[in-house]
Amino acid sequence: MIQTFAKKNNHKGSVLIIALLILALSTITGVVVAKMSMNEIRASSNIAKHKMAFYAAESARNFVAQRPDLYGADNMDGSTPVEFQSPDDALGSDRSFDGSVQYLGVSEVPRGSGFEVGTFKAYRYKMICNGYGPSGAQSHVEAGFYRVGY
Repeated sequence: MIQTFAKKNNHKGSVLIIALLILALSTITGVVVAKMSMNEIRASSNIAKHKMAFYAAESARNFVAQRPDLYGADNMDGSTPVEFQSPDDALGSDRSFDGSVQYLGVSEVPRGSGFEVGTFKAYRYKMICNGYGPSGAQSHVEAGFYRVGY
């Protein structure tokens, strides 16, 4: 006995299944793209906050350069650094800086500095500058410099 199967053209439900699969894939793709966008926004926001803290620390370096009382004859004791803070609202309400300047010792002036070796001395200092930005962002900058004198 031979059985024959009749071919039926009943594809009415397949369009619905294909449409649901396309909808599910589109939804998953949309959710993934939205999460990636949110992560990028958070990262760029954190970068901006840390840049503001770094610029605050750089402002502290400029503050020290304009304040000779921090690295003058009054600061010639290497055991105690001189502390400083930013003036009130100097950088705005969400940024500030602080730090210290410490005397390290005296040496010959560096070659190429334009000062005569043996006549002048280089008084070496180290400054530590801390910058504070919005949302608790912090930056730390250390720099060395010298003051030329007799």
